[in-house]
Amino acid sequence: MKPDTLLYRQIHLSWVQEGRTTSQAFRPTPKDDYRLSVYDGDQITAEAAWNHYTLKFPSVGVMAVTVAECQKQQIAAISDPLPDFSEHALIDFTGLTMNQARRTARQLTRAANARGWQFRPTPGNHTMPVGG
Repeated sequence: MKPDTLLYRQIHLSWVQEGRTTSQAFRPTPKDDYRLSVYDGDQITAEAAWNHYTLKFPSVGVMAVTVAECQKQQIAAISDPLPDFSEHALIDFTGLTMNQARRTARQLTRAANARGWQFRPTPGNHTMPVGG
């Protein structure tokens, strides 16, 4: 992945307040092994990522940060292709304390919100999944 590669993150409805994504969208948890699943924007569009994700899970849209924005926060963005999901990547927060992870998530969220939505379904162009 290149520094300007967009890393697409699916956004759950509960992570949006007053039209803006909250830092919860970019904050990993212990159950995630402190790694966030994202889509490698060099391999897939934001709309295709949303379509793939919403086959199984709800998402109100797609936000993105870049590899460079992760590196600026001293965390790695790693390509992590899976057998049936070659576009899979991770943002790796391992090694950070929970407070550091929260601060980093806030910085990534600021960058994503400044960039804006990369894809949002509309009633005319997509069927919204239940819970989306």
